[in-house]
Amino acid sequence: MPTRPLTIAAIALLCSAAAAGAETATVIRARHLFDATSGRLVEPGLVVVSGTTIAAVGASAALPAGARVIDVGDATLLPGFIDAHVHITDEFSGDHYRDFYHSMLRFPVEQSFYAERYAHATLAAGFTTVRVLGSADWVDVALRNAIEAGLVQGPRMIVAAHAVGSPGGHCDQGAFPPEKVAPLDPIHGICSGPESCREAVRDQMKWGASVIKICASGGVLSEADPLKVPQLTVAELEAIIGEAHRWGRKVAAHAHAHGDEAARLAIDAGVDSIEHGSFLSVETLKLMKQKGVYLVPTRLAAWFVNSHADGYPPPIAAKARMIADSHAEMMRNAMRIGVPIAFGTDSGVSPHGMNAKEFSLLVELGMTPTAALLAATRDAARLLGVDAVTGTLEPGKSADIVAVPGNVLDNIAATEHPLLVVARGVIVARPQ
Repeated sequence: MPTRPLTIAAIALLCSAAAAGAETATVIRARHLFDATSGRLVEPGLVVVSGTTIAAVGASAALPAGARVIDVGDATLLPGFIDAHVHITDEFSGDHYRDFYHSMLRFPVEQSFYAERYAHATLAAGFTTVRVLGSADWVDVALRNAIEAGLVQGPRMIVAAHAVGSPGGHCDQGAFPPEKVAPLDPIHGICSGPESCREAVRDQMKWGASVIKICASGGVLSEADPLKVPQLTVAELEAIIGEAHRWGRKVAAHAHAHGDEAARLAIDAGVDSIEHGSFLSVETLKLMKQKGVYLVPTRLAAWFVNSHADGYPPPIAAKARMIADSHAEMMRNAMRIGVPIAFGTDSGVSPHGMNAKEFSLLVELGMTPTAALLAATRDAARLLGVDAVTGTLEPGKSADIVAVPGNVLDNIAATEHPLLVVARGVIVARPQ
């Protein structure tokens, strides 16, 4: 069956109907459908959308009278993809010094225009939900609010605001003379001691954070801090994670938690996910499986930074090259052990919109296409706490749907070329 691309007229009709609040049902058909509840591919694929939600799924679903029908032909329908680790307000251009200089000169309102563009590129790539793990000036909070108010188009966003970390650590700013650049404080996520760190968590939540991100160890993209040194004490970790959990927020041990000791301390303190994890030992991975702590490996970031190391200052380039092999070995161990894995890219480190490259990188390391797809749908939804809303194609859930060419299990790279993206019932065009 040849692929029949969605016409511009059909897109315009559907978008105008959605904007007008029309309740006319839409039927989306394809040769295949990826069932993220079971991990199986079923044929044919059919999803009925009513307003912003899924009304029915499966070939036996009753077709509402007068429904609009979109047939994408030889394609696979999937739940909208979820990226559990992005930095949607920034983007690396290939020139570290230029990026740093420009970001320092932009007003927060100006940066928000860039963020909106990055959000749209992410959505057009098929990612209908993202977790934003760090942003300056509350730009991620503002963008989330604007998307939810219908002012701009973008993915569903779970946001962290400022990362919580120690002075001089990965999530602090550079070592500027304090007389010229004011040091950051708990409002901006930088804290020392349990009470200061508890205050930092409360500040992020006060101004809109729906997840808390911590800098458990050094990171690749900061020049001075070593990768393997823990940057928060046990008492600080317990204060941060305990306060966040009391308020119903999950905690991600982020900022390139490459140090195994730092990750182990965070796991013992009750963290919900470990980001990157390049140097995680077999023993720590087994502990993560035992405690149900997710790994968000961000293979795309490791691959991209290593591939573009020449564009970074020498200390960063050296760390980027250092993690390349260790990250791959860690990932193979994690898959063998059965650690729960959620899809994340660290986009912003790489260009927004190329998020789906992560699928192929995971499969190259030995993950099955089915497991990679589940990591970006059902499993990521569970980590983010939105599995009652999205992550699978089921009646009553949000109409977050992506169609990719052909049989996606035969060609995982098809995820990089969506034919159609539906986010909360609204159609998004993706030119071929």
